[in-house]
Amino acid sequence: MSIIDTIVFLIFTGGVVLLGCSFFSKKRTSDEFTSAGRSLPGWVVGMSIFATYVSSISYLAYPGKAYMADWNAFVFSLSIPIASYFAARYFVPFYRNLGSVSAYSFLEKRFGTWARFYASICYLLTQIARMGSILYLLALPMNALLGWDIKAIIIVTSVAIIFYSMLGGLKAVIWTEAIQGFILIGGALICMLVLMFNMPEGPKQMFDMAVADNKFSLGSFGTSLSDSTFWVCLVYGIFINLQNYGIDQNYVQRYLTAKDEKQAKFSALFGGYLFIPVSMIFFMIGTALYTYYKAYPDLLPMGVTGDSVFPYFIVQELPVGLTGLLIASIFAAGMSTVATSITSSATIILTDYYKRFI
Repeated sequence: MSIIDTIVFLIFTGGVVLLGCSFFSKKRTSDEFTSAGRSLPGWVVGMSIFATYVSSISYLAYPGKAYMADWNAFVFSLSIPIASYFAARYFVPFYRNLGSVSAYSFLEKRFGTWARFYASICYLLTQIARMGSILYLLALPMNALLGWDIKAIIIVTSVAIIFYSMLGGLKAVIWTEAIQGFILIGGALICMLVLMFNMPEGPKQMFDMAVADNKFSLGSFGTSLSDSTFWVCLVYGIFINLQNYGIDQNYVQRYLTAKDEKQAKFSALFGGYLFIPVSMIFFMIGTALYTYYKAYPDLLPMGVTGDSVFPYFIVQELPVGLTGLLIASIFAAGMSTVATSITSSATIILTDYYKRFI
């Protein structure tokens, strides 16, 4: 990667860390740390919810799925508006009136102390595994793209995220996630346009080739329950996203950061609906990669397939400067997801354990 790309990458990622640190305040209370003082506008919280959805895994996996197959996995995104509606209609008012920043405090009132502890422990263990896998999968493309040591990438990234999360609290995390959201959307959109307009005969050729090879298929509309049909993906997505919006501390905690209930409802809808066009961009990138390398087969080496095609294109085909922007986009997606897990886990430890026993 060129020096210019490295500079672009460092400016974007360094700027995000500095932005998070700028929210430091010695007079912050625990409520301000865990719920941002309930003072944030709805669109910022919505961008944070959106950034929570998109990790560095999905940034590379969605184009890889579209490149290898079709748009069947995109059906999962179509289920999000249904879950967003239920969140705005039922979950947001419920949790804002609950009186606790913990998503699991209600379990204690309803079933007893054991239920709250069981759910919170399971959540913490899940987040540890999630952070570890995302950091590792974030380091892999960084190692391939930049040549940096995987262990060094994990350590430096972890320290930077913990540093600004600790100094700035949830307000810093949400604002940085909003900025990171714009970075990853911009990077993906630019990459899609570069692919489409670099086709020998322009964007129309891409669509014609994709339609001829049935690359836009959403899957079978049959009634089979053993295959990945449209209906199986849709129902699966509805239940998974209802779980995310309904009981996941990462989402519940954000409902409490908005200025009022109206802004909180808007954030749930905005974050969910924004994911649809952005995931569409990711799948379009995968389809465009398929048609691009079908039009230029000599440009893709043997053995580069699936999730590896998009990183290869970023390094080899994008103009100088844009490569750094795309790498920053992938990095931003991973940082936002890890920062979310860190702050939500810290909140659970504080509210469910420290305040109760210490």
